[in-house]
Amino acid sequence: MQNTTWVPLFPDQASTFAWQVDALYFYLIAVSIAFSIPIVVAIFVFALKYRETEKYATPEEMHGSMLLETVWSIIPFVISMTIFIGGALIYFNQFTPPEDSMEIYVVGKQWMWKAQHQTGQREINELHIPVGRKVKLTMTTEDVLHDFSIPAFRTKADVVPGRYTYMWFEATKPGKYHLYCAEYCGLNHSGMGGWIYVMEQRDFDNWLSGSVSGQTPVEMGKDLFTNKLGCASCHAGGPAQRGAKLEGIYNHDVKLVGGATVKADEQYLRNSILNPSSQVVEGFQPIMPTFKGQVTEEQLNALIAYIKSLSPNAAASTAAMPGAPAANANTAAANKPAAKPAANTNK
Repeated sequence: MQNTTWVPLFPDQASTFAWQVDALYFYLIAVSIAFSIPIVVAIFVFALKYRETEKYATPEEMHGSMLLETVWSIIPFVISMTIFIGGALIYFNQFTPPEDSMEIYVVGKQWMWKAQHQTGQREINELHIPVGRKVKLTMTTEDVLHDFSIPAFRTKADVVPGRYTYMWFEATKPGKYHLYCAEYCGLNHSGMGGWIYVMEQRDFDNWLSGSVSGQTPVEMGKDLFTNKLGCASCHAGGPAQRGAKLEGIYNHDVKLVGGATVKADEQYLRNSILNPSSQVVEGFQPIMPTFKGQVTEEQLNALIAYIKSLSPNAAASTAAMPGAPAANANTAAANKPAAKPAANTNK
């Protein structure tokens, strides 16, 4: 449904870093005004004072002032550095998700937002979250470039085809806040909006228990890995294993053929599933087939969630979510994405 509600000039400050963003913007406005007004006034004053009154007159010779040169060099330098430092601190804060964040998967599609909680609940153009909890969004898109924007939280991030991007926030007060796509993505771009529902923890727990939930991402990934995609045939372990080991691989460094070392993060696992021959793990052959075009973005998210559940650190973060199932400690064969890790896993 098309959302035609206007965005207020100053939306509510509803996240922990909203006031920081506003403070930086107001500072930039103040600096702009402080420079613009004197410059405009000076233009008119000088235009009148030094207007031509005599043809071919010889102007009075003027000499430079060291004090003036120093002042108008130091003041702009100090102002520009405060802007840079303030912007860098806010950027680092906004785009460095805390490790104890509650993770939610988001997939953009013309023209809707699809979200899935770790407990299995799915939403379209809506997202329910608890107040006072750090929330991390792992985002990708099925088609074109989108942009996930929440004005009240003072945050936005591009959602890029073929890769993962991330956003995190901590809502500070319950309420209903606008969600927009802030990147032109097609004819119905203006209708790609929705709502963020910030709820008290008790209300959020009740919402989770009362909403329909299917398989969790980990359960869906395990099913794909062991049954539907046949990943277990190469990554199940034992003497017949032909693919790299997946247990404990997530967020660990692995050595590749050729001597390079990479971290097995979500982007690496994704690439291992879709383009397995690009980064082959040392000690293994590039025999894994590509699954590009055979799995959807939701299935990719599920496969990666399952591989992450095989690592103790990922299990701890998942277990931190209210109502989230305990991470699968059993090491079943790594899922298909594991195939890539195989190219990337060197334990």
